[in-house]
Amino acid sequence: MLNKALIEDVLNAALTTGGDFSEVFVEDRFTNRMSLQSSKLEKSLSGRDFGVGIRVFKGLNSVYAYTNDFSKEGLLQAANAASQAIQSTPGEHNIVLPLVKQTVNTIHPIHLMPNSVEKTRKLQVLRKADQIVRDYHSSISQAIIGLLEEEQHVLIANSEGTYVEDTRVRSRLVVNAIASNEHDMQTGFYGPGRYQGFEFIEELDLEHYAKEASRIAVTMLHADPAPSGKFPVVIDNEFGGVIFHEACGHGLEAAAVAKNNSVFANKVGEKVASDLVTYIDDGTITNEWGSINIDDEGEKARKNVLIENGILKGYLIDKFNARRMNAESTGSGRRESYKFAPTSRMTNTYIAPGESTPEEIIANTEFGIYAKYMGGGSVNPATGDYNFAVNEAYLVKDGKIDKPIRGATLIGNGAKTIQKVDMVGNNLGHGAGMCGASSGSIPVNVGQPMLRVSEITVGGKEAN
Repeated sequence: MLNKALIEDVLNAALTTGGDFSEVFVEDRFTNRMSLQSSKLEKSLSGRDFGVGIRVFKGLNSVYAYTNDFSKEGLLQAANAASQAIQSTPGEHNIVLPLVKQTVNTIHPIHLMPNSVEKTRKLQVLRKADQIVRDYHSSISQAIIGLLEEEQHVLIANSEGTYVEDTRVRSRLVVNAIASNEHDMQTGFYGPGRYQGFEFIEELDLEHYAKEASRIAVTMLHADPAPSGKFPVVIDNEFGGVIFHEACGHGLEAAAVAKNNSVFANKVGEKVASDLVTYIDDGTITNEWGSINIDDEGEKARKNVLIENGILKGYLIDKFNARRMNAESTGSGRRESYKFAPTSRMTNTYIAPGESTPEEIIANTEFGIYAKYMGGGSVNPATGDYNFAVNEAYLVKDGKIDKPIRGATLIGNGAKTIQKVDMVGNNLGHGAGMCGASSGSIPVNVGQPMLRVSEITVGGKEAN
């Protein structure tokens, strides 16, 4: 990567017009993507991306520039371009970084770096998953299997003395199963991912993931239309957590809170959720998909309890928004790549487990909707209003899971929904996903145990 003397020159150059903070983010990223469709290798792409981001603060103003010209001239040109946007009194600066880079506590062991494994070995895994999907049921008409691998090397240095390097390695398998008949077509999806190397892919229980994606597709092919109305909704663990990630998590990020664009702004210490809800963001969970050693501003990963027994305890805060809020960073500054300035983002968010068993939750629901797997949706962080599709759902009648239904949409408000959680299970599960926001698309985990919300508006095709 870049040598220390050059980084010091860039940091100093960025402050020549009066900035009070400068930062350099260096990234060297290797990616590998493979996909199998119609039992044939459709795509096998490997690439490398190298670039440098330079950021300057002056009070509550922030300027960001980036370049993939890592010559001294190119970097100083980018630093000077960023500094010119800061109109202030020039000052003298002599930033000297530590002689030795700070030590990163690597809490996510990697045993098999993706680039060390032959592609033929990886293709064998994809072919096996493809065969499991195709053998599942006669109505399976297509299987699409994908592999994503990434090695990201970063160096972060700033005018406050941060000087640190880190390597992040992630691997993910994506299984899409398509079931069809003469009238319809339905898709089942499963996408397990981890902060690990190829050892994660080779050790995956392919039978479980491939068959589960297939089961969803086949089940939904024969499901009845979902009813519409207001019902108790039981949301299962793992991917069920996406609704709270979107409807609540984004509202707890300083990017929204610092501008009062969140329903949770200025409510620390207030009751904002059911007593049963403790909501956590934890980047230190070993080898989880959304985990980090350090964030993209060089801060150590940590466990942040955001809501505890219904009481709002804090927010996810990055360095710039910490200035706006007169607060400290919570190790939550993240970005997709050097092309984005970091901002406050989630890592692994989840609702802590409760004391009820899944069986008790279902048995105590006289009539409602059981959302086994959530799909995509949208949310307005300023209001918390959300709209989410359910990929797999069932009616619940007389305390038992009844027939499958499809086309269900959950419509509500995040701040109100977490107040209506009246049962929380003991079966915490995490699901891997990607989250898009102003600093790009980043890997995150969503998680929760099974829980019940006393009432959510359900959009469907059938009147109840």
